[in-house]
Amino acid sequence: MTETTIAARGVALDLLRDVLRKSVPFDDAFDAHPELSGLDPRDRSFARLLVATVLRRLGQIDALVLACLTKPGLPKATVHDILRLGTAQLVFLGTPAHAAVDTAVELAEARGAAPYKGLINAVLRRIGREGKAMADQQDAGRLNTPDWLWLSWRTAYGTGRTRGIVEAHLHEAPLDLTVKADPELWAERLQARLLPTGTLRRPSGGSITELPGFAEGVWWVQDLAASLPAKLFGDLRGRRVFDLCAAPGGKTAQLAAQGARVVALDRSARRLERVAENLSRLHLEAEVLAADAATWTAEEPADAVLLDAPCSATGAIRRHPDILRLKTPDDIAKLARAQSRLLAHAVDLVKPGGTLVYCTCSIQPEEGEAQIDRLLSRDERVERHPVTPDELGGLTEIVNDRGEVRSLPGMLADLGGVDGFFVARLRRKAE
Repeated sequence: MTETTIAARGVALDLLRDVLRKSVPFDDAFDAHPELSGLDPRDRSFARLLVATVLRRLGQIDALVLACLTKPGLPKATVHDILRLGTAQLVFLGTPAHAAVDTAVELAEARGAAPYKGLINAVLRRIGREGKAMADQQDAGRLNTPDWLWLSWRTAYGTGRTRGIVEAHLHEAPLDLTVKADPELWAERLQARLLPTGTLRRPSGGSITELPGFAEGVWWVQDLAASLPAKLFGDLRGRRVFDLCAAPGGKTAQLAAQGARVVALDRSARRLERVAENLSRLHLEAEVLAADAATWTAEEPADAVLLDAPCSATGAIRRHPDILRLKTPDDIAKLARAQSRLLAHAVDLVKPGGTLVYCTCSIQPEEGEAQIDRLLSRDERVERHPVTPDELGGLTEIVNDRGEVRSLPGMLADLGGVDGFFVARLRRKAE
Protein backbone atom coordinates (compact mmCIF):
# COMPACT_ATOMS: atom_id res chain seq x y z
CA MET A 1 0.00 0.00 0.00
CA THR A 2 1.20 3.52 -0.70
CA GLU A 3 1.93 6.00 2.08
CA THR A 4 -0.93 8.24 0.92
CA THR A 5 -3.35 5.30 1.07
CA ILE A 6 -2.40 4.65 4.68
CA ALA A 7 -2.46 8.39 5.43
CA ALA A 8 -6.03 8.72 4.14
CA ARG A 9 -7.18 5.93 6.43
CA GLY A 10 -5.26 7.47 9.30
CA VAL A 11 -7.09 10.74 8.74
CA ALA A 12 -10.37 8.80 8.64
CA LEU A 13 -9.50 7.18 11.97
CA ASP A 14 -8.84 10.60 13.51
CA LEU A 15 -12.10 12.00 12.15
CA LEU A 16 -14.10 9.07 13.45
CA ARG A 17 -12.57 9.57 16.90
CA ASP A 18 -13.38 13.27 16.83
CA VAL A 19 -17.03 12.68 15.97
CA LEU A 20 -17.80 9.60 18.08
CA ARG A 21 -15.47 10.14 21.02
CA LYS A 22 -15.29 13.94 21.23
CA SER A 23 -18.70 14.92 19.75
CA VAL A 24 -17.17 17.25 17.16
CA PRO A 25 -19.40 17.85 14.10
CA PHE A 26 -17.97 16.00 11.11
CA ASP A 27 -17.60 19.05 8.87
CA ASP A 28 -15.76 20.95 11.62
CA ALA A 29 -13.44 18.01 12.29
CA PHE A 30 -12.78 17.55 8.58
CA ASP A 31 -11.98 21.21 7.94
CA ALA A 32 -9.66 21.37 10.96
CA HIS A 33 -7.61 18.21 10.35
CA PRO A 34 -3.98 19.27 9.87
CA GLU A 35 -3.03 16.47 7.47
CA LEU A 36 -5.80 16.95 4.92
CA SER A 37 -3.91 19.52 2.92
CA GLY A 38 -1.16 16.97 2.35
CA LEU A 39 -3.50 14.47 0.70
CA ASP A 40 -4.37 14.57 -2.96
CA PRO A 41 -8.02 15.30 -3.82
CA ARG A 42 -8.84 11.65 -4.43
CA ASP A 43 -7.54 10.58 -1.02
CA ARG A 44 -9.31 13.48 0.70
CA SER A 45 -12.57 12.42 -0.94
CA PHE A 46 -11.98 8.81 0.07
CA ALA A 47 -11.34 9.74 3.70
CA ARG A 48 -14.54 11.76 3.78
CA LEU A 49 -16.60 9.03 2.12
CA LEU A 50 -15.19 6.38 4.44
CA VAL A 51 -16.07 8.26 7.62
CA ALA A 52 -19.50 9.26 6.30
CA THR A 53 -20.22 5.62 5.50
CA VAL A 54 -19.29 4.51 9.01
CA LEU A 55 -21.50 7.19 10.54
CA ARG A 56 -24.39 6.36 8.20
CA ARG A 57 -24.13 2.59 8.78
CA LEU A 58 -22.81 2.54 12.35
CA GLY A 59 -25.52 0.30 13.78
CA GLN A 60 -25.04 -2.30 11.09
CA ILE A 61 -21.26 -2.12 11.27
CA ASP A 62 -21.15 -2.55 15.05
CA ALA A 63 -23.52 -5.52 14.85
CA LEU A 64 -21.30 -7.17 12.24
CA VAL A 65 -18.13 -6.57 14.25
CA LEU A 66 -19.74 -7.90 17.42
CA ALA A 67 -20.95 -11.02 15.62
CA CYS A 68 -17.43 -11.76 14.37
CA LEU A 69 -15.60 -11.37 17.67
CA THR A 70 -14.70 -14.65 19.34
CA LYS A 71 -14.75 -13.16 22.84
CA PRO A 72 -17.60 -11.14 24.39
CA GLY A 73 -17.28 -7.39 24.60
CA LEU A 74 -15.73 -4.83 22.30
CA PRO A 75 -12.00 -4.04 22.10
CA LYS A 76 -10.52 -0.70 23.08
CA ALA A 77 -11.66 2.42 21.22
CA THR A 78 -8.87 2.67 18.63
CA VAL A 79 -9.16 -1.00 17.68
CA HIS A 80 -12.93 -0.75 17.53
CA ASP A 81 -12.72 2.23 15.17
CA ILE A 82 -10.17 0.46 12.95
CA LEU A 83 -12.57 -2.48 12.70
CA ARG A 84 -15.39 -0.09 11.82
CA LEU A 85 -13.38 1.48 9.01
CA GLY A 86 -12.37 -1.91 7.67
CA THR A 87 -15.95 -3.22 7.79
CA ALA A 88 -17.28 -0.17 5.97
CA GLN A 89 -14.79 -0.76 3.17
CA LEU A 90 -15.45 -4.48 2.89
CA VAL A 91 -19.25 -4.46 3.10
CA PHE A 92 -20.40 -1.09 1.81
CA LEU A 93 -17.64 0.46 -0.32
CA GLY A 94 -16.46 -2.52 -2.32
CA THR A 95 -12.79 -2.15 -1.33
CA PRO A 96 -10.79 -5.29 -2.23
CA ALA A 97 -10.41 -7.50 0.83
CA HIS A 98 -6.61 -7.52 0.76
CA ALA A 99 -6.48 -3.71 0.67
CA ALA A 100 -9.00 -3.20 3.47
CA VAL A 101 -7.47 -5.83 5.75
CA ASP A 102 -3.81 -5.02 5.12
CA THR A 103 -4.26 -1.29 5.66
CA ALA A 104 -6.24 -1.92 8.85
CA VAL A 105 -3.41 -4.05 10.24
CA GLU A 106 -0.83 -1.43 9.24
CA LEU A 107 -2.95 1.26 10.86
CA ALA A 108 -3.03 -0.71 14.12
CA GLU A 109 0.76 -0.95 14.03
CA ALA A 110 1.09 2.79 13.44
CA ARG A 111 -1.39 3.76 16.17
CA GLY A 112 -0.01 1.74 19.07
CA ALA A 113 -2.37 -1.21 18.73
CA ALA A 114 0.12 -3.80 17.46
CA PRO A 115 -0.98 -6.44 20.03
CA TYR A 116 -4.40 -6.41 18.34
CA LYS A 117 -3.17 -7.02 14.79
CA GLY A 118 -4.14 -10.68 14.91
CA LEU A 119 -7.65 -9.90 16.13
CA ILE A 120 -8.12 -7.20 13.47
CA ASN A 121 -6.88 -9.53 10.75
CA ALA A 122 -9.13 -12.40 11.84
CA VAL A 123 -12.29 -10.32 12.28
CA LEU A 124 -11.93 -8.45 9.00
CA ARG A 125 -11.10 -11.56 7.01
CA ARG A 126 -14.28 -13.18 8.28
CA ILE A 127 -16.26 -10.05 7.48
CA GLY A 128 -14.69 -10.06 4.03
CA ARG A 129 -16.02 -13.58 3.49
CA GLU A 130 -19.40 -13.35 5.20
CA GLY A 131 -20.14 -9.69 5.84
CA LYS A 132 -22.22 -8.86 2.78
CA ALA A 133 -24.48 -11.86 3.27
CA MET A 134 -24.87 -11.00 6.95
CA ALA A 135 -25.68 -7.37 6.09
CA ASP A 136 -28.39 -8.50 3.68
CA GLN A 137 -30.18 -10.08 6.64
CA GLN A 138 -30.02 -6.95 8.82
CA ASP A 139 -32.83 -4.45 9.37
CA ALA A 140 -30.58 -1.67 8.10
CA GLY A 141 -32.79 1.36 8.68
CA ARG A 142 -33.71 0.38 12.21
CA LEU A 143 -30.19 -0.66 13.25
CA ASN A 144 -28.67 2.62 12.10
CA THR A 145 -31.24 4.80 13.88
CA PRO A 146 -30.90 5.65 17.59
CA ASP A 147 -33.88 4.45 19.61
CA TRP A 148 -34.99 7.92 20.69
CA LEU A 149 -35.20 9.17 17.11
CA TRP A 150 -37.00 6.07 15.88
CA LEU A 151 -39.61 6.40 18.63
CA SER A 152 -40.09 10.14 18.14
CA TRP A 153 -40.61 9.74 14.37
CA ARG A 154 -42.91 6.75 14.79
CA THR A 155 -45.04 8.73 17.23
CA ALA A 156 -45.20 11.73 14.89
CA TYR A 157 -45.53 10.03 11.50
CA GLY A 158 -46.40 6.37 11.99
CA THR A 159 -44.33 3.28 11.28
CA GLY A 160 -44.69 3.40 7.47
CA ARG A 161 -43.38 6.93 7.05
CA THR A 162 -40.69 6.34 9.65
CA ARG A 163 -39.51 3.39 7.58
CA GLY A 164 -39.30 5.72 4.59
CA ILE A 165 -37.25 8.22 6.60
CA VAL A 166 -34.68 5.76 7.91
CA GLU A 167 -34.28 3.97 4.59
CA ALA A 168 -33.69 7.31 2.84
CA HIS A 169 -30.86 7.94 5.31
CA LEU A 170 -28.99 4.91 3.98
CA HIS A 171 -28.16 6.76 0.78
CA GLU A 172 -26.15 9.90 0.12
CA ALA A 173 -28.25 12.83 -1.09
CA PRO A 174 -27.88 14.16 -4.64
CA LEU A 175 -26.34 17.54 -5.39
CA ASP A 176 -28.99 20.26 -5.70
CA LEU A 177 -28.28 23.68 -7.18
CA THR A 178 -30.22 26.95 -7.27
CA VAL A 179 -29.58 29.16 -10.31
CA LYS A 180 -30.11 32.89 -10.51
CA ALA A 181 -31.76 32.67 -13.94
CA ASP A 182 -32.26 30.45 -17.02
CA PRO A 183 -32.70 27.10 -15.24
CA GLU A 184 -33.45 25.29 -18.51
CA LEU A 185 -30.20 26.52 -20.06
CA TRP A 186 -28.11 25.59 -17.04
CA ALA A 187 -29.79 22.23 -16.65
CA GLU A 188 -28.41 21.39 -20.07
CA ARG A 189 -24.95 22.81 -19.40
CA LEU A 190 -24.66 21.09 -16.04
CA GLN A 191 -26.20 17.83 -17.28
CA ALA A 192 -28.70 18.19 -14.46
CA ARG A 193 -32.35 17.33 -14.00
CA LEU A 194 -34.67 20.33 -13.76
CA LEU A 195 -37.09 19.75 -10.87
CA PRO A 196 -40.61 21.25 -10.77
CA THR A 197 -39.53 23.97 -8.32
CA GLY A 198 -36.66 25.15 -10.53
CA THR A 199 -33.92 23.35 -8.59
CA LEU A 200 -31.26 21.60 -10.68
CA ARG A 201 -30.26 18.11 -9.51
CA ARG A 202 -27.08 16.20 -10.25
CA PRO A 203 -25.59 13.03 -8.78
CA SER A 204 -23.36 13.62 -5.78
CA GLY A 205 -19.58 13.52 -6.09
CA GLY A 206 -16.94 15.37 -8.05
CA SER A 207 -15.51 18.83 -7.55
CA ILE A 208 -18.22 21.46 -7.21
CA THR A 209 -15.87 24.32 -8.03
CA GLU A 210 -15.02 22.80 -11.42
CA LEU A 211 -18.62 22.64 -12.63
CA PRO A 212 -19.71 25.08 -15.36
CA GLY A 213 -20.99 28.37 -13.98
CA PHE A 214 -19.42 28.17 -10.51
CA ALA A 215 -16.67 30.69 -11.12
CA GLU A 216 -19.11 33.00 -12.90
CA GLY A 217 -21.45 32.97 -9.90
CA VAL A 218 -24.41 31.51 -11.80
CA TRP A 219 -25.60 29.09 -9.08
CA TRP A 220 -25.09 27.88 -5.53
CA VAL A 221 -25.57 24.59 -3.70
CA GLN A 222 -28.95 24.32 -1.98
CA ASP A 223 -31.25 21.37 -1.34
CA LEU A 224 -34.67 21.41 -2.97
CA ALA A 225 -36.40 21.71 0.41
CA ALA A 226 -34.12 24.51 1.59
CA SER A 227 -34.96 26.52 -1.51
CA LEU A 228 -38.70 26.60 -0.78
CA PRO A 229 -39.05 29.18 2.06
CA ALA A 230 -37.70 32.11 0.01
CA LYS A 231 -40.19 31.33 -2.77
CA LEU A 232 -43.19 32.07 -0.53
CA PHE A 233 -43.04 35.88 -0.30
CA GLY A 234 -44.39 36.79 -3.71
CA ASP A 235 -42.90 39.75 -5.56
CA LEU A 236 -39.94 41.04 -3.54
CA ARG A 237 -38.59 43.65 -5.94
CA GLY A 238 -37.59 46.71 -3.94
CA ARG A 239 -39.04 45.31 -0.71
CA ARG A 240 -37.12 45.31 2.56
CA VAL A 241 -36.50 41.79 3.92
CA PHE A 242 -34.82 40.65 7.13
CA ASP A 243 -33.13 37.24 6.81
CA LEU A 244 -32.65 36.12 10.40
CA CYS A 245 -30.05 33.46 11.25
CA ALA A 246 -28.87 33.81 7.67
CA ALA A 247 -25.63 31.79 7.50
CA PRO A 248 -24.50 30.05 5.34
CA GLY A 249 -26.48 32.33 3.03
CA GLY A 250 -28.34 30.26 0.45
CA LYS A 251 -31.66 31.89 1.26
CA THR A 252 -30.00 35.31 1.44
CA ALA A 253 -28.83 34.78 -2.12
CA GLN A 254 -32.32 33.77 -3.22
CA LEU A 255 -33.89 36.86 -1.68
CA ALA A 256 -31.27 39.16 -3.20
CA ALA A 257 -31.64 37.49 -6.60
CA GLN A 258 -35.38 38.24 -6.42
CA GLY A 259 -34.62 41.93 -6.09
CA ALA A 260 -35.19 42.36 -2.36
CA ARG A 261 -33.29 44.81 -0.18
CA VAL A 262 -31.91 42.23 2.24
CA VAL A 263 -30.50 42.57 5.74
CA ALA A 264 -28.80 39.25 6.51
CA LEU A 265 -28.43 38.76 10.25
CA ASP A 266 -26.49 36.09 12.16
CA ARG A 267 -24.91 35.80 15.60
CA SER A 268 -21.68 34.40 14.21
CA ALA A 269 -19.35 36.91 12.58
CA ARG A 270 -17.25 34.00 11.34
CA ARG A 271 -20.20 32.38 9.59
CA LEU A 272 -21.18 35.73 8.11
CA GLU A 273 -17.80 35.86 6.39
CA ARG A 274 -18.94 32.87 4.36
CA VAL A 275 -22.21 34.63 3.54
CA ALA A 276 -20.29 37.65 2.29
CA GLU A 277 -17.95 35.45 0.24
CA ASN A 278 -20.88 33.64 -1.38
CA LEU A 279 -22.65 36.89 -2.21
CA SER A 280 -19.47 38.25 -3.75
CA ARG A 281 -19.02 35.20 -5.95
CA LEU A 282 -22.67 35.39 -7.00
CA HIS A 283 -22.50 39.14 -7.72
CA LEU A 284 -25.40 39.78 -5.32
CA GLU A 285 -25.80 42.43 -2.65
CA ALA A 286 -27.13 42.35 0.90
CA GLU A 287 -26.38 44.16 4.14
CA VAL A 288 -24.60 41.64 6.37
CA LEU A 289 -24.93 42.24 10.10
CA ALA A 290 -23.60 40.32 13.12
CA ALA A 291 -26.31 40.41 15.81
CA ASP A 292 -28.55 38.20 17.94
CA ALA A 293 -31.87 37.81 16.11
CA ALA A 294 -33.67 37.20 19.43
CA THR A 295 -32.94 40.75 20.64
CA TRP A 296 -31.93 42.83 17.60
CA THR A 297 -34.17 45.78 16.80
CA ALA A 298 -34.52 47.75 13.58
CA GLU A 299 -35.32 51.40 13.02
CA GLU A 300 -38.40 50.31 11.12
CA PRO A 301 -40.03 46.92 10.51
CA ALA A 302 -39.55 45.01 7.28
CA ASP A 303 -41.99 44.12 4.54
CA ALA A 304 -41.00 40.49 5.03
CA VAL A 305 -39.03 38.42 7.52
CA LEU A 306 -37.49 34.99 6.98
CA LEU A 307 -36.55 33.11 10.14
CA ASP A 308 -34.49 30.01 9.36
CA ALA A 309 -34.14 29.07 13.00
CA PRO A 310 -31.21 27.10 14.46
CA CYS A 311 -32.39 23.52 14.82
CA SER A 312 -31.36 19.91 15.30
CA ALA A 313 -31.02 19.44 11.50
CA THR A 314 -32.56 15.97 11.72
CA GLY A 315 -34.02 16.61 8.28
CA ALA A 316 -30.50 16.77 6.80
CA ILE A 317 -29.17 13.41 7.96
CA ARG A 318 -28.78 12.23 4.35
CA ARG A 319 -26.13 14.95 3.97
CA HIS A 320 -24.82 14.97 7.54
CA PRO A 321 -24.97 11.45 9.03
CA ASP A 322 -23.06 12.59 12.12
CA ILE A 323 -26.34 14.14 13.32
CA LEU A 324 -27.49 10.61 14.16
CA ARG A 325 -24.56 10.30 16.56
CA LEU A 326 -24.38 13.81 18.02
CA LYS A 327 -27.92 14.98 18.78
CA THR A 328 -29.87 14.09 21.94
CA PRO A 329 -33.41 14.69 23.22
CA ASP A 330 -32.00 17.42 25.48
CA ASP A 331 -30.73 19.22 22.37
CA ILE A 332 -34.24 19.22 20.89
CA ALA A 333 -35.75 20.72 24.03
CA LYS A 334 -33.06 23.41 24.27
CA LEU A 335 -33.39 24.32 20.60
CA ALA A 336 -37.17 24.44 20.81
CA ARG A 337 -36.97 27.02 23.58
CA ALA A 338 -34.58 29.15 21.52
CA GLN A 339 -36.83 28.86 18.45
CA SER A 340 -39.81 30.02 20.46
CA ARG A 341 -37.96 33.17 21.56
CA LEU A 342 -36.76 33.90 18.03
CA LEU A 343 -40.20 33.41 16.53
CA ALA A 344 -41.90 35.65 19.07
CA HIS A 345 -39.40 38.44 18.38
CA ALA A 346 -39.62 37.98 14.61
CA VAL A 347 -43.26 39.08 14.74
CA ASP A 348 -42.09 42.45 16.10
CA LEU A 349 -39.73 42.86 13.13
CA VAL A 350 -42.36 42.56 10.37
CA LYS A 351 -44.70 45.44 9.63
CA PRO A 352 -48.51 45.11 9.78
CA GLY A 353 -49.67 43.46 6.58
CA GLY A 354 -46.23 41.93 6.05
CA THR A 355 -45.19 38.30 5.73
CA LEU A 356 -43.23 36.12 8.15
CA VAL A 357 -41.86 32.75 7.01
CA TYR A 358 -40.55 30.38 9.67
CA CYS A 359 -38.55 27.28 8.74
CA THR A 360 -36.27 24.59 10.15
CA CYS A 361 -34.40 21.70 8.55
CA SER A 362 -35.77 19.42 11.26
CA ILE A 363 -38.33 16.64 11.22
CA GLN A 364 -39.03 16.98 14.94
CA PRO A 365 -42.56 18.41 15.41
CA GLU A 366 -41.32 20.30 18.47
CA GLU A 367 -39.22 22.42 16.12
CA GLY A 368 -41.92 22.87 13.51
CA GLU A 369 -45.69 22.46 13.87
CA ALA A 370 -45.62 22.89 17.66
CA GLN A 371 -43.82 26.23 17.35
CA ILE A 372 -46.52 27.64 15.09
CA ASP A 373 -49.33 26.34 17.29
CA ARG A 374 -47.73 27.97 20.32
CA LEU A 375 -47.20 31.30 18.57
CA LEU A 376 -50.75 31.50 17.24
CA SER A 377 -52.18 30.67 20.65
CA ARG A 378 -50.38 33.55 22.34
CA ASP A 379 -50.01 36.28 19.70
CA GLU A 380 -53.17 37.55 18.06
CA ARG A 381 -51.21 39.83 15.73
CA VAL A 382 -50.41 36.98 13.33
CA GLU A 383 -52.43 34.50 11.31
CA ARG A 384 -51.70 31.65 8.95
CA HIS A 385 -51.13 32.41 5.30
CA PRO A 386 -51.43 28.87 3.90
CA VAL A 387 -49.03 27.57 1.28
CA THR A 388 -50.52 25.91 -1.79
CA PRO A 389 -48.89 23.19 -3.92
CA ASP A 390 -49.15 25.46 -6.98
CA GLU A 391 -46.53 27.72 -5.39
CA LEU A 392 -44.17 24.74 -5.15
CA GLY A 393 -44.34 23.29 -8.64
CA GLY A 394 -47.40 21.20 -7.79
CA LEU A 395 -45.64 19.10 -5.15
CA THR A 396 -48.74 18.15 -3.17
CA GLU A 397 -46.93 15.48 -1.16
CA ILE A 398 -44.99 18.00 0.90
CA VAL A 399 -47.85 20.38 1.79
CA ASN A 400 -49.87 19.33 4.85
CA ASP A 401 -53.56 19.98 5.48
CA ARG A 402 -52.72 23.12 7.49
CA GLY A 403 -51.04 24.76 4.52
CA GLU A 404 -47.51 24.21 5.82
CA VAL A 405 -44.59 22.59 4.06
CA ARG A 406 -43.67 19.33 5.78
CA SER A 407 -41.16 17.34 3.75
CA LEU A 408 -39.67 14.10 5.00
CA PRO A 409 -36.79 11.99 3.72
CA GLY A 410 -38.49 9.27 1.72
CA MET A 411 -40.91 11.69 0.04
CA LEU A 412 -40.61 12.68 -3.64
CA ALA A 413 -38.84 9.40 -4.34
CA ASP A 414 -39.57 9.68 -8.07
CA LEU A 415 -37.55 12.92 -8.11
CA GLY A 416 -34.65 11.48 -6.11
CA GLY A 417 -35.84 12.35 -2.61
CA VAL A 418 -35.78 15.47 -0.47
CA ASP A 419 -34.40 16.64 2.86
CA GLY A 420 -36.73 16.95 5.82
CA PHE A 421 -37.99 20.50 6.24
CA PHE A 422 -40.75 22.49 7.89
CA VAL A 423 -42.00 25.82 6.55
CA ALA A 424 -44.92 27.94 7.78
CA ARG A 425 -46.03 31.24 6.28
CA LEU A 426 -47.72 33.80 8.54
CA ARG A 427 -49.16 37.23 7.94
CA ARG A 428 -49.04 40.01 10.50
CA LYS A 429 -52.53 41.43 10.58
CA ALA A 430 -53.09 45.00 9.45
CA GLU A 431 -53.66 47.39 12.33
